[in-house]
Amino acid sequence: MSKFPKLLGVVVALGSLSIGINGAMAQKIGVGREATPAEIKGWDIAVRPDGKGLPPGKGTAAKGEDVFQTLCAACHGEFGEGKDRWPELVGGHGTLKHERPFKTIGSYWPYASTIFDYIKRAMPFGNAQSLSNDELYSLTAYLLQTNDVIKDPNLELNAQTLPAIRMPNADGFYDDDREKAEKQFWTQTPCMKACKKEATVLNRATILDVTPGKTTRNKAD
Repeated sequence: MSKFPKLLGVVVALGSLSIGINGAMAQKIGVGREATPAEIKGWDIAVRPDGKGLPPGKGTAAKGEDVFQTLCAACHGEFGEGKDRWPELVGGHGTLKHERPFKTIGSYWPYASTIFDYIKRAMPFGNAQSLSNDELYSLTAYLLQTNDVIKDPNLELNAQTLPAIRMPNADGFYDDDREKAEKQFWTQTPCMKACKKEATVLNRATILDVTPGKTTRNKAD
């Protein structure tokens, strides 16, 4: 007796089940509710590099200094130099090519609007999203001034002026072009024996006792 009729019956049953599930998903099932505009607004706080998403408000570095000393200096230092293991925010200009570069706001960050975005969503530590828009603009202005990006402590930053500020490392970021620039070096089989002369083995992991020898076997702890 052929098994095909039984198999056909299973396929039909699965098809009917799929239609039933899709139909149920298309209907409201009474679980949860739609988010209110206020709830959506609470999550929609991202600020793009071009400044889109910046809220109304204004601030200056002169006003931001007081906010920084009150809320930020305990971790980042009075001058943004960093304390203990908290990151430094100032300095590091010209160090990106060094063995140990200092990636601060002034030396590394490509967009001024990113400063505002990060502070808004994550700072102060332990009390995030507690600052007013004016405090956020003022803090951003202060950090830009301490990194010598802006000179005037009374320069007003707002949704129009902040995106226009050009950061020192703005040209240090570019699209990943390895698919074209390095394609000539790609190969399906990695070199293990007859490598090119310029490929030199400088050291081996055996000196750290992490590479098993030919006569040893890994043992589970």
